[in-house]
Amino acid sequence: MQYHGLIVSLDLSQTHFVVNFPYICIINIVLSTETQTNQLLQQKTMASDPLPRLHRFIEFINSGNTDIGKEVISDSAIFHVPFGPEPLKGLDGYLRVLGMMRGAFPDINWTLQETVCEGDKIVARFETRGTHQGPFMGVPASGKDICMTALNIYRFDNGKIAEERGQPDIFGLMVQIGAIPVPGP
Repeated sequence: MQYHGLIVSLDLSQTHFVVNFPYICIINIVLSTETQTNQLLQQKTMASDPLPRLHRFIEFINSGNTDIGKEVISDSAIFHVPFGPEPLKGLDGYLRVLGMMRGAFPDINWTLQETVCEGDKIVARFETRGTHQGPFMGVPASGKDICMTALNIYRFDNGKIAEERGQPDIFGLMVQIGAIPVPGP
């Protein structure tokens, strides 16, 4: 191997390679810059397009994995729930909702049915299924399968949920578990 200024010749089994270091450095800088630019664009897309973050949130509520919850819920998030006088706050507040639902319906699963997105907001319609195996709002376990719909409005800030206004069909759920008689005609 001989060094001739910035050019190196390598003799490997009768094959000669000539490497010009300035060009390699430039190529390396370009590739490195392109990779960093792609990463920044990906982060910006995640922050500006909240739909992938909503899918990640659904993964959190179906798994209960708090690491995912920390990733998608802002520390200052506000959750407006129909059964409480004050909104719940942050991940801990949302975990209270999940705890109540999982305590009554351990196999509960949320499925996203449709969304409407505008800017930092998403309106989402969910279908929730589970089996009533524990007390729920004072109603003892009935063993009945439930299917409840919910219409929620989410606001995102910096790629995290900053606010949720949830409107689950609690009346329909209470009818399904036998707490309220089926309304007549």
